[in-house]
Amino acid sequence: MTNAGETTIKHLGTLRLFAQGAREIVMQREFDAARERVFDAFTQPELVKQWLGPGSRSLIICAIDPVRGGAYRYLMRRPPGDEIGWSGSFREVVRPERLVQTERFEPAWYPGGAVITTVFDQCAGSTRVTITMTYESGEARDTVLAAQIRDGEIENYDRLARLLA
Repeated sequence: MTNAGETTIKHLGTLRLFAQGAREIVMQREFDAARERVFDAFTQPELVKQWLGPGSRSLIICAIDPVRGGAYRYLMRRPPGDEIGWSGSFREVVRPERLVQTERFEPAWYPGGAVITTVFDQCAGSTRVTITMTYESGEARDTVLAAQIRDGEIENYDRLARLLA
């Protein structure tokens, strides 16, 4: 089923990205790995460092405490030395099924923050990851969509697919 406004992009896999409701963006991608491995790739710093950060960006801080109430923080450096960070806390951690976390960027590039829900579904021989980003306002959601986030996400998830292969 295709959602209104959905953009589907094929690369090493298929990334589905679409707006849902007034304040949400949904991304979905399948990976050829067991969901425990995919979950670990989202929660273990030594693995996250290998796939998060599109293009020539480098992840210089990657701190993750994946427990309820635990925090995370990422800091990415982009040439010529600009930095962008984001952080939040985990509201729910159910290994290997689900993560719910808050998100705020430093410096903020969209108004307010978001709640990110990531669901890991085991399929026949693969894991489908569904990420639902719920923003504080429709304006924030639209700002993120206008930023062409899918290009960076394609790079990130292609890198993750290679890591899991």
